[in-house]
Amino acid sequence: MIDTHCHLDCKPLSTQLPELLLSARQAGVVGWVVPGVHPDDWLRMSGVAREHPGVQCAFGIHPMHADLADEHNLARLSEIAAGGIAIGETGLDPLYPISAEIQEKAFRQQIRLAVSLDLPVMVHCRRVFQRTLQILIEEEAYRVGGIMHAFSGSLEMAREFIRIGFAISISGTVTWRNAVRPVRLAREIPLDWIVFETDAPDMTPHPFRGQFNRPEWLRETMIAVAELRDMLVTDLMTATQANSRRILSRLQLL
Repeated sequence: MIDTHCHLDCKPLSTQLPELLLSARQAGVVGWVVPGVHPDDWLRMSGVAREHPGVQCAFGIHPMHADLADEHNLARLSEIAAGGIAIGETGLDPLYPISAEIQEKAFRQQIRLAVSLDLPVMVHCRRVFQRTLQILIEEEAYRVGGIMHAFSGSLEMAREFIRIGFAISISGTVTWRNAVRPVRLAREIPLDWIVFETDAPDMTPHPFRGQFNRPEWLRETMIAVAELRDMLVTDLMTATQANSRRILSRLQLL
């Protein structure tokens, strides 16, 4: 199993990382991708990846910090991103008090960097799916593809992102009570375009809700989706691990 999106550099995970990664390995997780959120995170993330085999980084600026995508930080990002496996997480989120104009500018700049470095894009998108799709197309992100992190849009929008080379990432929300849209997505998305994530320490799956999420619980989400798709969980693991390696071509596993 590959956890395509987990914040291992953040507390409380970072304070008990050896134990958490050991438990995850015992559960069958063989790779973890740590996404960038704030420019101040990048060096810390790199350190985590150096110290822990199987952990790799995507570097980027989250939409809640889009105002930090200035010339200085973009130059830093260009330099450090060459050592990562993706650009992100970047995208659009109207719930944060950063204007749409600033978010879109930062998003476009990071897509352009990804295309120039031939790296996939890890996209954070909430609500504004059509606008996100439009920007990805305008900036030719289909040249590198990527992942729609913890996708919460409709099946119809998922198909549009898949059409331009973006995999749909399923998180622990698919196990939550009344998770109608995530369940439909998990059942109907083409298997070749599914990847999985924990988004740890957030999005904890049932029956562990109320606790901070752990990388080992990726297995719970995959078991739930295997049941929804009426397939063996081992077959789902094999297929989606291959998907992750196809989309994140620089990924190195344990």
